[in-house]
Amino acid sequence: MLDATLTTQIMTAVDETFDRQTSVLADLVRIPSVRYKEAPAQDMMARLFKEEGLGVDRWQIRIDDIKHLPGYSPKHVDYDDAWNVVGAWRPNSPKGRSLILNGHIDVVPEGPHDMWTAPPFEPRIKDGWMHGRGSGDMKAGLILNHFALIALKRLGWRPAADVYMQSVVEEECTGNGALACLQRGYRADAALIPEPSGGVMTIAQVGVMWFQVKVTGHPVHVYKADAGSNAIESAYRLIQALRGLETEWNARKASDPHFHDHHHPVNFNVGRIEGGDWASSVPAWCTFDMRVGVLPSQTLAEARREIEDCVRRAAANDPFLGNAPPTVTWEGFQAEPFVLKNHEQVRAVLAAAHQSVFGEALQDRTSTGTADNRFFGLYAGIPALVYGPQSDDIHGFDERVNLESVRKITQATALFIAQWCGLERA
Repeated sequence: MLDATLTTQIMTAVDETFDRQTSVLADLVRIPSVRYKEAPAQDMMARLFKEEGLGVDRWQIRIDDIKHLPGYSPKHVDYDDAWNVVGAWRPNSPKGRSLILNGHIDVVPEGPHDMWTAPPFEPRIKDGWMHGRGSGDMKAGLILNHFALIALKRLGWRPAADVYMQSVVEEECTGNGALACLQRGYRADAALIPEPSGGVMTIAQVGVMWFQVKVTGHPVHVYKADAGSNAIESAYRLIQALRGLETEWNARKASDPHFHDHHHPVNFNVGRIEGGDWASSVPAWCTFDMRVGVLPSQTLAEARREIEDCVRRAAANDPFLGNAPPTVTWEGFQAEPFVLKNHEQVRAVLAAAHQSVFGEALQDRTSTGTADNRFFGLYAGIPALVYGPQSDDIHGFDERVNLESVRKITQATALFIAQWCGLERA
């Protein structure tokens, strides 16, 4: 355990640099790092790491390097602008336990700007909250990782073990950025990921899968619409059938030890739909993209089979689709469910840090989303804790992060690093 004097010094050092931390966060939020446009934000992260004396590893992800690995999610688009950045602190004579501090730089699309109170990439502070796309999910986490190390350095300390600060892409659609870090050889005794969790720790999360359904129709002029087959309306009937499957999967929570008390752990979401070519023609085609959650009691293979069977059965009852069945393709998230294991030791250190800052016990939670912790836990045997600040409306309009929670999580993270890794004089 850290002594009371050093604990107070570390927390004060965080406070003394928090105005600067908030300013740096705002600078990062200003960079619209949606997928395929993350490189300028990664340039900023590399610069921050270099300024603090970390060794900087910046590389382009290659699908051929990772597509054979467990946890890979298929992607058939160009990866020419997919860059990861890692800042590494490596002491001359490591003594403590090593650590990965992971976060993702990519943000989800912002949607129509006129539906935001203010432009999404113009950060603003109101009532103690910073607003802006990515402020909570999860640029605040990336920057607090960095400033936790800065606080220790301010006091003349450095971690006594290897620390790898990871800024990765593709968390919001595949997780292949984190997977590329494993392929690159980064390993540690534990990982900490400050996703916006509201100051609680994630112990279990559902799996997430993306798929697309392609539906065909029989086009005719609308004056004899009943002679054709409307692909958009057929797609709607397939979606309704999948909603029935969602209900079935949620009923299975009763036998799941982690989600049995959750009111609705499995969510099916139609995130995109398009079809047809002309308002006066019965549409000949329609595609829709869906995201589904998967309970830990299911495997992805089982879930895929049930979804394909559901679509096939629904199509068989359609006069046209029975002879022209829709196709289901899997691209994007194929994220396995994850339950945290062998984490008692690292959780105890985080719980002590949390108690010092918040004055209360660290609580656990389950998540109906996914995060990159699964890669470390499932494929590298590294206990990976998700623990971050309070954020509202992530993926929605007027996303925001609570700055007081950012300050406190930064303090807890700095204390955690000091205790987990040990300290040596800079």
